[in-house]
Amino acid sequence: MTQSTPLGEKPVIAPEDRVPVPQKIIYGLGTANDIWGNWLFPSMAFPVFNIFLHVSPHLVSTALLINRLVDALTDPLFGWLSDNARTRWGRRRPFILVGSILAGLMLPMLFMISPGWSEMGYFWFMVISSSMMICIVSSFNMPFQSLGNELTPDYNERTSVFSYKNVIQRIMDIGLFGAAAFITMSWFDDPATGEPDMILGARVYTVILGAFMIGIGLLLFFFVKERYYATVVERKQASISIWDTIWKALKVRPFRAQLGMVLAYGLGTSMVGTLGYYLTVYYVCAGDVALGSKWSFAMGFANTGGAVIGVPMAAAISKRLGKRHAMLIILVSGIFIYVASWWLYDPAMPILQLGASGTIAFLSASFGMILGSIGADVIDFDEINTGKRREGAFTACLSWIMKVGYALGIGLSGVVLSATGFDAALGGAQSPDTILLLRIFFFALPVAGLLFALFALSRYDLSRDRMAEIRAELEASRGKV
Repeated sequence: MTQSTPLGEKPVIAPEDRVPVPQKIIYGLGTANDIWGNWLFPSMAFPVFNIFLHVSPHLVSTALLINRLVDALTDPLFGWLSDNARTRWGRRRPFILVGSILAGLMLPMLFMISPGWSEMGYFWFMVISSSMMICIVSSFNMPFQSLGNELTPDYNERTSVFSYKNVIQRIMDIGLFGAAAFITMSWFDDPATGEPDMILGARVYTVILGAFMIGIGLLLFFFVKERYYATVVERKQASISIWDTIWKALKVRPFRAQLGMVLAYGLGTSMVGTLGYYLTVYYVCAGDVALGSKWSFAMGFANTGGAVIGVPMAAAISKRLGKRHAMLIILVSGIFIYVASWWLYDPAMPILQLGASGTIAFLSASFGMILGSIGADVIDFDEINTGKRREGAFTACLSWIMKVGYALGIGLSGVVLSATGFDAALGGAQSPDTILLLRIFFFALPVAGLLFALFALSRYDLSRDRMAEIRAELEASRGKV
């Protein structure tokens, strides 16, 4: 158990509270199934459907909005189901195994399309296929995210678990950044036109990633254990109603502050998530899609580097100063990072955009790591008041609110892109006003979100000392885990 320590001193973690490094790594690998299952299609939808097939950005963003809204409905369902599951393999792992296998098989189905369809035909294919995929991914992701909150009862070891998770997640993000470069490789050039056949490239790419997703699911099932499951069984914990999954969780005050942070951050950044790619292709690379995609791939490595550097730094700050102070530093740094993007996307020095990608990844990974660690503390706070372990309920509710924010942001991203006057048919001949608005929106909208996230953080009050008190009370009432 971590002892309460003066501000700035390094805490000591009891051996029994530590999670073995191999288990942290395997748990972190599960982020691939989360990231690729949830975000690979949105990252490829605009290049494939807008740039290659000329589907309007409004229809693409509307399909992605529906995709996120379906996700917001299925997450509470699977969070509730996994909280109430009682099997010889635990509450979470059966869902993780089955969900991984189905998601790996479904991923290539997202691009089983052919040129020549009508614009509305492509639209409805995107809506139906991605909605099916998102239901499958939810069946994996809610138990997977819940499992992370169960791996250790220690305040600081939780930060370590989520540090590994977020660093590995950023490595897996290369799968998103590398998608555009892979599907435009010369291997997939159409012999008749000499242009990249993005559909063929997308099919090959998703078959490869789908196979990895199945393998990762097997590793999680066999090697990551559920620490709190025995406690749930011994208590004969009553079934948790679907009502608990959303509305009762919202009554927990620190949880509402956590939700405010993730909603503000998610909405502000997701509205411009696709604009970075468009800035690279149409501003930095003057409309050269192949060159822009190669830079996008390189930015994926910069993204990984930023996360690998940023997460350990944020974790060290958290261990020294506590999670609230760490989050404050991250959000303020994020404001400066997005403002600096005005100068980092520069046609005269395209290499600077690697700095933009790296620092934005520094922000995103650090934010996600501290947010996840905070979530485990919130669940302990709830247990002291209700006597129940409701990881699935809180994970699902957090995901639901987060997905609503991302859904709104992604839905508005097409509106934002249209508002700039962007026209895919113009290629590199976009107007100066379009480029100017792309640059302004890219930094201004995330900064607004980060300011709201700072306000939400001011409402969060679970300090390290308070969590030490809560843990002592819990162990006095139900024993150690």
